[in-house]
Amino acid sequence: MNFIRKKVLNCELVFGTWCNLGNSLTAEMAGHAGFDWVLIDMEHGVYDMSCAQSMVMAASPDVPCLIRVPSLSEVWIKKCLDLGSAGIIVPQLRNREDAERAVRWSKFPPQGERSVGIARAHGYGMNFQNYVENANNEVVLALQVEHIDAVNNLDAILSVPGFESVIIGPYDLSGSMGKIGQVTDPEVKGAIDYVKKSCQDAGKPVGIFGASSEAVKGYIEDGYKLVIAGMDMMLLGNAAQKMLAELKQ
Repeated sequence: MNFIRKKVLNCELVFGTWCNLGNSLTAEMAGHAGFDWVLIDMEHGVYDMSCAQSMVMAASPDVPCLIRVPSLSEVWIKKCLDLGSAGIIVPQLRNREDAERAVRWSKFPPQGERSVGIARAHGYGMNFQNYVENANNEVVLALQVEHIDAVNNLDAILSVPGFESVIIGPYDLSGSMGKIGQVTDPEVKGAIDYVKKSCQDAGKPVGIFGASSEAVKGYIEDGYKLVIAGMDMMLLGNAAQKMLAELKQ
């Protein structure tokens, strides 16, 4: 079994980091740094499918990559899975129907309607049969709850079979509540805590992004399992600012 999927299903703590710069070297370096997995962001990242595939190739096989697809789209889901990612993260879900579509488009028949192609995931055809027979039990599907509509429909979303984890998007969630960026606002934090507890009660590992080690430590203490620690551009920029400030002293 895909080891990241096994860890997720076992509710083990796994550390990932966010790659947004669109460079395969950052994905490779994340693996050398010791992260368990890498998030490749095709929703906001500045790269195309070829670049995303290069990032997956640079990080794997030692470090699995989960791709956040640009949108809830059958085409994007199959493309991101076909390039050989360990799984996908689907953003901006609002309701049960969205969750059902994500599962349906991620799974081969009979569990779903994922169409069959030949790409890197299939060993360029040389591992085709093995891949299509096992992908449904190997690929990670994480649904992102980052809108107040999804919070309000959470019980219905969690009742959908076929996905492994929920990842909270605190910043977009705060924006959908008219409090963009105010992730520590009591109302926003209440919504986040509600999602976390509901997922835990349902046996679904829940993940979240933290920009700093201090933030991430707090999330770990709260029981988050699929942790996204830092982002390549922020890690680079912050380290550069810190070094320059020390030199100017």
